[in-house]
Order: sequence, then structure tokens, then C-alpha cells
Amino acid sequence: MGSDWKIPLYKVYSDDDEIKIVTDVIKRGTFWAIGPEIEQFEKEISNYVEANYCVTFNSGTSALHASMIANGIKPQDEVIVPSFSFISTANSVLFVDAKPIFSDIENTNIGLDPNLILEKITDKTKAILPMDYGGLPCKINELRKICDDNNLILIEDAAESIGSSVNGKKIGSISDSTIFSFCGNKVMTTGEGGAVVTNSKEIYEKLKLIRSHGRVDKNSYFDNPLESDYEHLGYNWRMSSITAALGLAQIRKLDKLINLRRNIASFFSSSFSKIPQITLPPSPDGYEHVFQMYPIRLPDKSTRDALQQFLIQKKIFSKVYFSPIHLREFYKKKFSSQKNSLPVTENISDTILTLPIYPGMTNEEQNYLVNSVNEFFELNS
Repeated sequence: MGSDWKIPLYKVYSDDDEIKIVTDVIKRGTFWAIGPEIEQFEKEISNYVEANYCVTFNSGTSALHASMIANGIKPQDEVIVPSFSFISTANSVLFVDAKPIFSDIENTNIGLDPNLILEKITDKTKAILPMDYGGLPCKINELRKICDDNNLILIEDAAESIGSSVNGKKIGSISDSTIFSFCGNKVMTTGEGGAVVTNSKEIYEKLKLIRSHGRVDKNSYFDNPLESDYEHLGYNWRMSSITAALGLAQIRKLDKLINLRRNIASFFSSSFSKIPQITLPPSPDGYEHVFQMYPIRLPDKSTRDALQQFLIQKKIFSKVYFSPIHLREFYKKKFSSQKNSLPVTENISDTILTLPIYPGMTNEEQNYLVNSVNEFFELNS
């Protein structure tokens, strides 16, 4: 991110809590990597999202990969995924040599369209992997029912939506496994990091083995002078104690962070509602949005691209989230025979623009952004 942006895409919100808790870990002089903060962070995440278990990882992508392995996704299995997502959603299926099957999204929540899923299910389908876009849950209850009816696993990519809920049920408590990301631009962040929550003790135990070399640790590896045993192929995907300490400081103010985001989003929406060319971020009944992003939709690609260029001149960062995965070079080559008809995905990708939003955004920054967008439409009316 260039330092000359007047308004960057995001800024991390922190206060003295983060400094104190990380300093305490550093001063302790031990357990920087495998310390009590990790289990405490896992406990606070699972309590917050009302799931039975949580395992932290060094990234949301590792969390996705581990979920694939723990849920027994095997080579040649098919997993139904959106193309409108960050690339690791589909990549995680390829990590285990399974096959991502792209399905289109719907216009309301901008998640997988439950009405199109049944035609994608074959005898090779093992799981559905939806993504919650920008802090708004997808139609997860409808997808849950499809999975239950068809004996499929539901693994939810909730990288962007911790704290959101559907009909009062927190995201993280509905799917078989749900992953969160704590990367820099997320609702709460540890710099890099991720987690999987689940209600299954079996999946939980597998995730712990996969995360740390397949090793069975009765107590911490560096606390144990005896040999450990290894009973599963595993990776080094652990989160460090320093990272988990940051996570503790962040999750304890998560509701505050979400409220700050919602207030800013509310100001933007009331301001932009006066501009007929702008479609505001959706807020369907029963869905609690946490506004990890503030995406607006424009009438067509040329208007969207022109607005983005105008904002760049104003030193306001904006970005297209997301370009379709199935049109990325790697996927086009690898699945050249797969005919993907994803009209809604392609249309939304052509017309969507994510504007900056972050909890510490000043009134001055908010007004500058709103005035700049207004100016663009006045000049182009």
C-alpha cells in the first residue's frame, strides 16, 4: 500500500491492549511459539461463535487446506465452490487433488445460489464450500439443508465474516467446519492467521494433528523431554503465541470493531442512496452484516472502471473484489474443458467496486470519500 494514499483500503485498529499483551509474551522469554495464549484464543473464538471446538492456524488458507484433509476430501472428489471469491477457496480443493466445480452466485447475498446447486451434484460430489462475501453470510441455511438431504459435507469459507449471523445464529455454528481469516484487512486481525471452528470432536482432533506434523503432544513439545509419536501426515501450520496474543486483544473488542464498521457503512449507505447509479451493499432480512468490505455496484463496467480511476486520482484506494477465479490464467488452462456458465458471477465482477472502510476511519476521511464519489457522478451526469 503506497503511503501517499489519502484513504487506504484499510487500516488496522489497535490500542494499548495489543501492545501490552504482546509485550508480556515477549518479556516472558519463553513460549513465543507454543504458549497458553493459543488455547485461550481458541477458547474465546469458539465461545464467541457458539461452536464446540476451535483450532488456530498460521493463515486462513492453511485452515482451508486442513479442513479439506480433516473432512476426508480425497483425490477425484468433487467440491462445489463459487468462482466469486479469493483464489484460495478453489485452490484448497486442488491442494488435496480434488476437483473444484464452479457454481454461480445469487444477487441477494452474493454467495452460492442454492437453486443452482442440485444440478451440479454428481456421485463424485463430496462437499459444498460456500464463501461469505465481505462480511455478509451466504444463504447458509439453504445450503445446510441441501448438504443434509444429499449426505454432503458443508465447509464454510467465512474468512470475511466473523461476528456475522443468520436469524440470530452466529456464523461458525451452522456448517460442519467453518474457517476464519485474521489477515490484515479482516474484521479482526492478527497480521496473518486463521482458524477452523467445528462441532465435531473427531474433526477437531484431526485438525490438531494436521496442524503440527501429525504429532501427538500430551504436553508442549518443548516442555517434553521424551520422544513424541507421529500418527498422521502433518504440516507446520501453527499460529505463534505472539499472534494469538494479538488475537486475544482483538476478539475482546470485536463487537466494538463491528459496531464502528456498521456505523460507517450506515453513513455511506445513507449518502450513496441519493445516487441512482449506485447499488448499495445488500442487507437481507435476518442477516447480520459485519461490513468487512463496503462493496458498491455500478450500472456497467465502464462506469465502474472510470469511478475507480477517478478515486485513484483523488488518492483514494479502491479495489475489485473479486475477479472470477474460473477466468484466471491458471484455472483457464487447467480446466479448459470445463464449460463454466456463470453469468451472475461475471456480471457482478464487472460492476462491483470495494470502497475503503475501517473502524478508525475519521469523519474527515468518510466525508472526503463521499464527496469524491458525488463529484464523479456530478461531472458525469
